[in-house]
Amino acid sequence: MTVNTIRRDFELFRSVDPPVYFDNSATTQKPDYVIKACEDFYRSSNANPLRGLYDLAIDATDRYEDARKTVASFIGAGDPCEIVFTRNTTESLNLISECIASAVEIKEGDNIVVTVSEHHSNLLPWQRLSKRTGAKLVFIEPDITGLISDEEIDKKITERTRIVSFAHVSNVWGRENPVMKMISAAKTVGAVTVIDGAQAVAHMDVDVNALGCDFYAFSGHKMLAPMGIGVMYGKKAYLKKMDPYMLGGEMIEYVTREDATFAEIPHKFEAGTVNAGGASGLAAACRYISKTGFNYIRDQETRVTEFLMKEMYWIQGIKIYGSNDPSEHHGIISFNIKDCHPHDVASILNADHICVRAGHHCAQPLMQYMGIGSCVRASVYAYNTLDEAQRFIDSLSRVRKVLGY
Repeated sequence: MTVNTIRRDFELFRSVDPPVYFDNSATTQKPDYVIKACEDFYRSSNANPLRGLYDLAIDATDRYEDARKTVASFIGAGDPCEIVFTRNTTESLNLISECIASAVEIKEGDNIVVTVSEHHSNLLPWQRLSKRTGAKLVFIEPDITGLISDEEIDKKITERTRIVSFAHVSNVWGRENPVMKMISAAKTVGAVTVIDGAQAVAHMDVDVNALGCDFYAFSGHKMLAPMGIGVMYGKKAYLKKMDPYMLGGEMIEYVTREDATFAEIPHKFEAGTVNAGGASGLAAACRYISKTGFNYIRDQETRVTEFLMKEMYWIQGIKIYGSNDPSEHHGIISFNIKDCHPHDVASILNADHICVRAGHHCAQPLMQYMGIGSCVRASVYAYNTLDEAQRFIDSLSRVRKVLGY
């Protein structure tokens, strides 16, 4: 497996003058194999899954449920019924926070623990739940490199803790949190664990069974799959107790004028017409990533990240956030240049056909914790090259001059 082999699978990179795409934490590009899987569903299996009794509808249902099995296998879930398809990580986390109270008693005086580095999608739902129940929102604070100490875990996860929710990998620092330690601490006090895996599943082998987490959420579009398809993994014991998030078609067993009974899991959480084409694309992305291999993905990301960080240190006024070890960034480099607004930096790079993200990255409490308002984020994936990294460095080195410094 080589980076040039992979790039041939993406139409964007086969174009005459492709951009340097360093915004992979926001969304990844899609290989031909994934696009074809979506296209094949709509060309040859397009019917409403789970409803019709004719052959085409049965085929659509089979493809949808096969996709569920593929995703379950990809993340090590014990049973496909533990995989609930959603639109994205955000919907998955909202689903959990809105429904968890029907399975776990949460009351005034209880604690919900998150980290200060959470994406807003894994903060705002817990803010709302804490306000509704009277529970206290408690923040785990890492050091300035993103490292969470054992002492901080033991201090913040206590007998009062009912829920512990955190990102597997930070979308700003790129650092992997001590998942096993935090889950173990939560289990010790009987707390529910919820993991935001949006920045992890495309970069490392995730096994939810080995992790022992109760819930795991991620988006397809950050792992080569289409937009509009996501996953909420939940242990059966909790899914069976939880009331559904949305009500409507296909999530019911029986309805009268006065009441209704719900379908079995996972279907009671999938109201309305499902995104079967997206599920087919997500399954294809799982197969593509598995074929590519996480060893190659990790090595290529680290190779490019290491080159970038080494060369960026020579640029005047630059500040890289997080660890000094490139392997701990998982392809994410967040930085600022002295006297240069992040939006100006991104605009200058864009003029050179280089795509990066600038802003608060939906992590404003973390920005406040770091003492900044925003930053630039360059994020690489397995199809990015050292030549692209050099183009980025060449452009970045001119930013201060372009801005008159």
